[in-house]
Amino acid sequence: MAASEVSDDSLYPIAVLIDELKNEDVQLRLNSIKKLSTIALALGVERTRTELIPFLTETIYDEDEVLLALAEQLGNFTTLVGGPEYVHCLLPPLESLATVEETVVRDKAVESLRAISHQHSPADLEAHFVPLVQRLAAGDWFTSRTSACGLFSVCYPRVSAAVKADLRSHFRTLCQDDTPMVRRAAAGKLGEFANVVEVEYLKSDLIPMFVNLAQDEQDSVRLLAVEACVSIATILEQDDTEQLVMPTLRQCAGDTSWRVRYMVAEKFTELQKAVGVEITKTDLVPAFQALLKDTEAEVRAAAAHKVRDFCQNLDAYQKETIIMNSILPYVKDLVADPNQHVKSALASVIMGLSPILGKHNTVEHLLPLFLSQLKDECPEVRLNIISNLDCVNEVIGIQQLSQSLLPAIVELAEDSKWRVRLAIIEYMPLLAGQLGVNFFNEKLNSLCMTWLVDHVYAIREAATMNLKKLVEKFGADWAQSTVIPKVLEMSRDQNYLHRMTCLFCINVLAEACGTDITVNVMLPTVLNMANDNVANVRFNVAKTLQKIAPVLDQNSIQMKVKPTLEKLHSDVDVDVKYFASEAIAGIAVVG
Repeated sequence: MAASEVSDDSLYPIAVLIDELKNEDVQLRLNSIKKLSTIALALGVERTRTELIPFLTETIYDEDEVLLALAEQLGNFTTLVGGPEYVHCLLPPLESLATVEETVVRDKAVESLRAISHQHSPADLEAHFVPLVQRLAAGDWFTSRTSACGLFSVCYPRVSAAVKADLRSHFRTLCQDDTPMVRRAAAGKLGEFANVVEVEYLKSDLIPMFVNLAQDEQDSVRLLAVEACVSIATILEQDDTEQLVMPTLRQCAGDTSWRVRYMVAEKFTELQKAVGVEITKTDLVPAFQALLKDTEAEVRAAAAHKVRDFCQNLDAYQKETIIMNSILPYVKDLVADPNQHVKSALASVIMGLSPILGKHNTVEHLLPLFLSQLKDECPEVRLNIISNLDCVNEVIGIQQLSQSLLPAIVELAEDSKWRVRLAIIEYMPLLAGQLGVNFFNEKLNSLCMTWLVDHVYAIREAATMNLKKLVEKFGADWAQSTVIPKVLEMSRDQNYLHRMTCLFCINVLAEACGTDITVNVMLPTVLNMANDNVANVRFNVAKTLQKIAPVLDQNSIQMKVKPTLEKLHSDVDVDVKYFASEAIAGIAVVG
């Protein structure tokens, strides 16, 4: 029957889709692709297989954004074509999408192909999916060959021995491809493929591929071979790892390209777990030393990040000896590294060595390093040390910690750069929790109050929020005896900005302190400030009364707050009037 003889109703969804896909508006075409599942439901599984999928396969010529949406949609189409029995119908359009020039489209197509591969029966996998992988692997354009690399591991476990051999052969060919992009894709998927290949073929087929890729002329290929090294070493016995993998890993750790050495540093703790404690002691410790003193800062920084985890994973019986003799001397050099990223990376993990090395070694060897880092010119280094102080506190105790490190913290809190002071304020609740209330009162409380009168507004604002967090940590009684008297004293300060800071503190402290303290201790000061000679202070009194109203009892609101707001409502200043009226309305709602 000719197409013209088919009823208009039966062709309607396809006809609409054709019109929309021909429209010049990319957004309209994109929207139509996103409606594919709805169209497929309207068509039914039979017509989706016989009309919609062939139409989509033939019309893949669109904008990358549209193709990306199509590749994503098709990965969820299994039920719409009739279930796993017919899932192979989705392969032709996805195969076409896996060959396009745009990388994100190809990647999405491969992702969808990987998803639907699991829905094929073993027979369908060999009949339909494997031939697709073989076609892509032998394609003329490098785009199809790169896409093929991501599909071997999902079909290999469920096919016959003969097909497996053919897949290994195809993968070997891709590892030796003339195009670097294909070899890079193969190197990136080698570890994944190694996880599904039988150990005998891993040794005979894949390890030679790994060795070749690790010696590739392109460093972008060699660095991806490092990732495969982790998977391969995890699978092999220790003797096989030493014989088949370690020569190549040693070579990668000393590669001429810093990018390859960087990848080794990034994967170092994974490699350490994969090869085991003996190979770590004989091979990885010297390699780690080399990475910690690498000529490139990026490599040193990546290795420095791994110091704590590497030390933690060492053989328990030899851990302390190896760290003290083989790792710590290099760590000491990094503390004075010329590159701030290296020092910052080390500072973020070095405190974690304390629990590993114990009290004596921490006091004798680590504390001098911490002190040096606390005085470092780079703020990030100093803050990374402060944020991890609890690790050291648990090991050496507060007394030792305060004598050694606190002077440096105080110095930092009074730094001339306001951003440094701001960062320390943010860490103060953390420090308070680590050091305890008595120590805090004695050593740090005066600092917190000093920040409230800082000449920088951002510091005063942060100091106000800091007080609230401290009250939440130490309790309302602590606030009443330690903080609130000093806050209320600011209401009489000559500088009106400090008087306003007093109000801001009351705003945040009211909720933390509760009704009793707010009504009896703080409210009288707020009411008294309604007579301030500066309009900004008076309208902030109105805002504060509105803010703290939910904490107050009804008697205080009726007898004290409302009369004060009525007085402010008749103020000569227009802003004071406005905020007083806002407060009156807001309190009425609360009431």
